[in-house]
Amino acid sequence: MDGNNEILNFIYQNSEMGTETIKHLIDITENSTNNEFKDVLYSQYNEYKKIFNESEKMIKDRGNDPKDINKFQKITTYIMINMKTLTDKSPSHLSEMLIQGSTMGIIDATKRINQYDDADKDVLDLANRLLEFEKDNQEEWKKFL
Repeated sequence: MDGNNEILNFIYQNSEMGTETIKHLIDITENSTNNEFKDVLYSQYNEYKKIFNESEKMIKDRGNDPKDINKFQKITTYIMINMKTLTDKSPSHLSEMLIQGSTMGIIDATKRINQYDDADKDVLDLANRLLEFEKDNQEEWKKFL
């Protein structure tokens, strides 16, 4: 698999995990009265979805099929979210979880960008967009801690 496809599939899977996680947290917080927190969830969901769609298109335009996150990983993530929010659904606790997720995304994106620095400009641009988005997310969630 070439570097372009490696990075694009990473972006695809990262943004897929972001949309799935935030969608689940939106469901968990549906009764919350903290509208600012919910607005940030929806805003980040929409941006993850845009990045997901763009990466999917770029993969297909290159004649490849995107690799979805495997079902086991999705189920494991779903269970972990449920366990971590069983006793604490506060914006502070959820923000902490989201900051940890964004930190992993930042590390993984940085590794991929460094590893495949010879990838096409449009691919690296999308990877850097995801990286900056993850950094911004961290800062945005800090105000809810």
